[in-house]
Amino acid sequence: MVFHIEHRKVQMTGGSSFIISLPKEWIVSHKIEKNDTLGIISQPDGNLLVTPRIEMEDTLKTKEIDVDEYPTRDFLFRVLIGTYIMGYSRLVIKSGKRFDPNVRESIINFTQIAIGPEIIEESNNIIVIKDLLNPKEMPFEKTIKRMYILAHGMHDDALSALTKKDGSLAKEVIKRDDDIDRLHWLIGRQSHIVLRDIILSQKMGITLEDAYHYQQISRFLERIGDHAVKIAKNVKKIIDKDLDPVLIEKILEASKSSMELLDKSMDAWRQKDINLANETIDLLKTLVKKCEELPLNPNDKNVETYIGISYIIESIRRSGEYAGDICEIIINNLVA
Repeated sequence: MVFHIEHRKVQMTGGSSFIISLPKEWIVSHKIEKNDTLGIISQPDGNLLVTPRIEMEDTLKTKEIDVDEYPTRDFLFRVLIGTYIMGYSRLVIKSGKRFDPNVRESIINFTQIAIGPEIIEESNNIIVIKDLLNPKEMPFEKTIKRMYILAHGMHDDALSALTKKDGSLAKEVIKRDDDIDRLHWLIGRQSHIVLRDIILSQKMGITLEDAYHYQQISRFLERIGDHAVKIAKNVKKIIDKDLDPVLIEKILEASKSSMELLDKSMDAWRQKDINLANETIDLLKTLVKKCEELPLNPNDKNVETYIGISYIIESIRRSGEYAGDICEIIINNLVA
């Protein structure tokens, strides 16, 4: 489609009302008739949006999925998550034969992990899923705050598992990975829905730029959660090893600095404080220095311990750097 702007003159009618004619091609394509009501929305940049659909968010977006095209359960699960994030409200999942148990298990797993989708129809070879969550019931800010609390808690518990040699706590951190993933997927879904529905974005009180920035912040919080899982997995590998108490103490100090950066980044986000965001980025140097100065001994006879501790330190550093990335997003948003 070639983009072009049609020029139309503003006319006055009745001495006080201004009118402008609408393109006939647009009127015909949307089947608009005399006395129909159109929606007119004023945009922040001064433009006007004219739409024939006043309640756009009520429009179902359906996607059909033929499971026979996806040979493995993991492949199908990734496709289901993809359709969820892209904002489809209704999924029709079908097969040319009776559903294989693994296929059905993948579909059920999807509805249990993702927030909103529920099975509303089911037969031997067709399953219909509908998203029952109203986007307005899950504001972006609320989801971001939940992700922050979850990621912070996962990191703290992973380090606590290291100091207490608590394998069950490490396992619990790993299990919580699904919790932060589902919130991240929800943010991605909400963002895609808002980007295609300007009416919904205005009802939720956010701009398209806001939705994009929320999605970016969500991605970095999810990665901090991923690194908490990596720490927990490495803790499990070295939990029975003799660890240098001085080294452990230094690791805890680095971890504290990393989470302080995360706290500051979220404070800057909530307060819309560009100076605090900038100060947080500058503090990254201190965290990196602490991680680099940790007394690791590469000649340690226990190679597994050395590797595990190295990965833990790397995850602590990366978590702090993601907090810095969040601050960069905040600065970009505030100067826009």
